[in-house]
Amino acid sequence: MTSQPSNPETDAPVAPGPTAGGLARHEYFWRDRQPWIREHGYVLRPRYAPDWKPSWLDSQRTLVDTILDATQQSDGMLVTLKAIDTAVHPFEVEIGQFLSSEQSTKDPRNHCVRILEVLQEPSELNKSMIVMPFLKKFDAPDFLTNRDDWRGLPSFTRDFSGWARHCSRTERPPRYFYIDFGLSRKCDPADGPPLELPVFGGDRTVPEFQEDGYDVPADPFRTDIYYLGNLIRTTFSKASIRTPTLRCMAYTNPEYLQEYRGFEFIEQLVADMVQSDPQKRPTIAEVETRFDAISRELSWWKLRTRLVYKDETVFERAVLSTVHFFRTAKFLAKRRPPIPTPFP
Repeated sequence: MTSQPSNPETDAPVAPGPTAGGLARHEYFWRDRQPWIREHGYVLRPRYAPDWKPSWLDSQRTLVDTILDATQQSDGMLVTLKAIDTAVHPFEVEIGQFLSSEQSTKDPRNHCVRILEVLQEPSELNKSMIVMPFLKKFDAPDFLTNRDDWRGLPSFTRDFSGWARHCSRTERPPRYFYIDFGLSRKCDPADGPPLELPVFGGDRTVPEFQEDGYDVPADPFRTDIYYLGNLIRTTFSKASIRTPTLRCMAYTNPEYLQEYRGFEFIEQLVADMVQSDPQKRPTIAEVETRFDAISRELSWWKLRTRLVYKDETVFERAVLSTVHFFRTAKFLAKRRPPIPTPFP
């Protein structure tokens, strides 16, 4: 006979492991705080209730340790909770609240996720929890046309079970948001161009941070231009390639975007944004102006052209092109513009 081990963090029995459909160790954080979160008006999934027991064997879910979805009790709206260690990220809450202030949200240029509420954990003064709207990854599912006609905005069920019904982004244009300000800083324009020591985020390919540049102050705004350009370069290449080998090539070959079918109109702008010399990169104002000019020069047919996977077979291309033809005909009949206005 064997006894069930105890959880050293809570001195309570350990729930069955993820291979048995139970909680993973990082999920204990949310289980232990479930009653406190409910007191503040948010309900986590049933699996985080203290007395929950799994009724299946193979439904584990990969989760980020510090982020989880919940339901707002007052209106049933899905929200996202993010736990923040202010000792590690001292400015994330402050910057998030600044960008969510009434004055900031009135600015139509503000595309940052709104912080709905900040919860302060009573037992740990360096731990805060921010509440945000529930969002979907911007690049899932794959792109359909040159004007980012994605099949998005699914209507999820609360338990994420079954297939989600979705429509094209031409029918329901989404809004896109910047999120995660853990590595962000506020700068005063009166102080002139800022210089900051490298802050290493998810993208480790920044040219000025390589070799001896790892401890040399640099202009973070020029670095942000690289991040944005490299996001376009790698994401759009990756989204159009379904084989791991070609995806790897897209990340390691700076010129790989040039081989993307039908994306040549933005190649030069992206190439300028990812130049090795930060001073040669355009400013964000210049990027916006150039992109707007490029978009205006594209014909309606080009904007509605289907994006083609690099590894499509002849049969796949024929089928997908036929489906796309009828989809485009429907949009034309309904007089939907190729670049519709996003929903507020």
